[in-house]
Amino acid sequence: MLNIIIKIISLIIVLIGVIFIYDARIITKKFFGFGDQNEASSGLKILGFIIAIIGGVVLTVN
Repeated sequence: MLNIIIKIISLIIVLIGVIFIYDARIITKKFFGFGDQNEASSGLKILGFIIAIIGGVVLTVN
């Protein structure tokens, strides 16, 4: 039972990472001006990639 819960949580983490990667430009439009938007969107894509990798590693280990 605990194994299934950990798999579901790690899938949600992977999903959040993928959403950060694909919607980085849309998310940064809400919070930053045009000058900071390019740097923030690339940072958000890197963060989403790292989050997706961590979730995938947790998923495959369990």
